[in-house]
Amino acid sequence: MTDLLIHSMREFSDLILGSLGCAEARHVVEIGAEFGGMSQMLADYVEAVDGHLTSIDPAPKHEFLAWAKRASQVTHVAAPSLEVIDTLQNVDAWVIDGDHNYYTVFHELQAAARVGKRDGKPLLAFLHDVSWPTARRDMYYAPERIPPEYRHPHTFGAGAMLGRIDLVPGQGFRGEQAWAMANRSGGPRNGVLTAVEDFIAESTASGRPLAFAHVPAVFGLGILFDVEESWSAAIAELVAPYHDNPLLASLEQNRLRNYMKVIEWQDRTAA
Repeated sequence: MTDLLIHSMREFSDLILGSLGCAEARHVVEIGAEFGGMSQMLADYVEAVDGHLTSIDPAPKHEFLAWAKRASQVTHVAAPSLEVIDTLQNVDAWVIDGDHNYYTVFHELQAAARVGKRDGKPLLAFLHDVSWPTARRDMYYAPERIPPEYRHPHTFGAGAMLGRIDLVPGQGFRGEQAWAMANRSGGPRNGVLTAVEDFIAESTASGRPLAFAHVPAVFGLGILFDVEESWSAAIAELVAPYHDNPLLASLEQNRLRNYMKVIEWQDRTAA
């Protein structure tokens, strides 16, 4: 659409890297690399603590691949996340920014929890896109990989509009043929934030209490962590000022309204 819109997890680097430091994380797993902007910051962090970064992405951009080949502290796994998470070992933290839909995120969190339980590691996860437009609406890069019982009716080329439940053909925030979105927002098993909430409920019911912070900016960052760990208080203190911060939420709404207007201008010019 345009280069005006900031959208990378790099924007949250102070919170993410600061939290990793609080937890003394050494093995970090990144799901979704794209161009590798956040990957490089994570690689710098793990190098400083004599750790390692595992980056899972079946089809990252050329820029990431060229950089990853030169980074000795980085292992690139070219496969869908749900096919490989259970093969990983001794993971201290997860940075999740892959497919933004309920099925993928919910099962990524379940798999991360299994790996942690097996290896005696607490859960520390950072999740992007927990705010609009994918908080309550699935996005599919590869709809065929989503089981039918989880896959909502969806459309390529139709866009999400602020305050509207239904997609609008040829308008709004959209991926054209790069990705599809669920035709309607809301309801069960729909969206990234819904997946996180259901996972938290499942964990709580099993006796594993989790804390969750929601930073309502740049499409939303979620920070999920075990409350009983010794480092949990330090992370909570770090992220608390940003959690559901009304000023950040207001600025994000203003940013999105302005960007939607830019898309409208672009569409009108193209027509």
